[in-house]
Amino acid sequence: MSLAPRLDLRQSQSLVMTPQLQQAIKLLTLSNLEIEAFIGDALEANPLLEMGEIPARADAGERDEDGSGDTSETPREEREADALIAEGAAESDAPTDLSAAEMEIDRDTGDGSWGAAEGFGGEDDGFAIDSHGGTALSLSEYLHAQVGAAGRDDQEIFIARALIERLDEAGYLTETLREVADALGVTLAEAECGLALLQSLDPAGVGARDLAECLAIQAREADRYDPCMARLIDNLELVARGDVARLQKLCEVDAEEFAEMLAELRGYDPRPGLTFGEQGGSPVVPDILIAPAHDGGWRIALNEATLPRLVVNRPYLVELRDGCRDRSSRAWLKDRLEDARWLIRALDQRQKTILAVASEIVTQQEGFFRHGVSHLRPLTLRQIAEKIEMHESTVSRVTSNKFLHCPRGTFDLKYFFTSGVGGGEDGEGASAAAVKARIKALTDAEDAKAILSDDKLVTLLKAEGFDIARRTVAKYREAMGIGSSVERRRAKKIAAIG
Repeated sequence: MSLAPRLDLRQSQSLVMTPQLQQAIKLLTLSNLEIEAFIGDALEANPLLEMGEIPARADAGERDEDGSGDTSETPREEREADALIAEGAAESDAPTDLSAAEMEIDRDTGDGSWGAAEGFGGEDDGFAIDSHGGTALSLSEYLHAQVGAAGRDDQEIFIARALIERLDEAGYLTETLREVADALGVTLAEAECGLALLQSLDPAGVGARDLAECLAIQAREADRYDPCMARLIDNLELVARGDVARLQKLCEVDAEEFAEMLAELRGYDPRPGLTFGEQGGSPVVPDILIAPAHDGGWRIALNEATLPRLVVNRPYLVELRDGCRDRSSRAWLKDRLEDARWLIRALDQRQKTILAVASEIVTQQEGFFRHGVSHLRPLTLRQIAEKIEMHESTVSRVTSNKFLHCPRGTFDLKYFFTSGVGGGEDGEGASAAAVKARIKALTDAEDAKAILSDDKLVTLLKAEGFDIARRTVAKYREAMGIGSSVERRRAKKIAAIG
């Protein structure tokens, strides 16, 4: 056996993902709003690309069956561009070998099958991005604006602004006043004056250090903080336990007045700062629109309002072609045009794939769209992948970061994939979401004098065809934040008083 070095030639096969394939896979995962940002970057990188307009509905029916359309009215620049794309020159000189018929796809980033579908509106309808209001003020900005107009001395304003920066998202002061005073280098009395200024701002209850103080501030703002209300707020643990008799005795009021106090207390906001967090959140913009069809089926379309269209800038392409005199310039133009073609085709394939997955989801979960969550079936990614003859990973990417809007509301596509529990007559069991919805409905409808135990819930669910164990009921109940039978009995007892 020779130990000398030598050179060998070997052939081997390997599966390599090209950068374009990797990019196409990434496009499947992006939502329509993320696609818009991606297209913005592509427009900056490729001068041959430009934004296209959504065609009017009247134009949709003017195309021939082969998609080529009537070229008699096509501008001269476009006819020259189509001829340029279709010309059969040598590979080193021609920008591309794409035919004019294929180039029709580039006109509107697709073949029009998911355009302005009937019933979804056109360019001015739907879920346009600019139809939503601008970003609302945050809690911190709202409070700082009020402090500036308070007219107090500079020291109080300085301390109040420092306290605002120490509030949590619910509006509570998370540090002790002594710690704040030491950090700012002021006395405790000065810190208390700054806190008093903060607590006088809107919304009422902001700047409190605990729940009792938050409710007390709101009671003072409503001019209801009398000694009876003060004793009620000081004994919130008894309110949580539902000890009505002891609370009424401590407050020294009759049953009617105690019910009014309890109703007043229930109307206060225990987390005043969260109102600004909710207003400042971005609304969910759906990627897919579902609407009932006249024939009893469903119309499915992509949300055109959030889906930009790409086209090839034909006049500019002709102009660049005329200016390319050397081989390197023609090669550059060829690469740019091929990149544009690939991106338009990738977006076209993305749309087809999303619609295929969404259509199959609607088919599998038609009971949900017609009757509600109680008819939601167990569904897996593999079931959808087998039906549309795609890989399971492709379906997973398509359903990521996508939202579907239907007459019942807006839902994440992942919402329709639920596990099965129990065993039904059909052998597939029931959807976990359907079981949770039924548990919530039963507990919401129960009477204060007849609270349902977990065993009773199991019995009722089995009578409706949900064969599940008691521990499963308890797990689902706790996951939804529904208390035990004892906790619900106390809550309903207090609610009955108010």
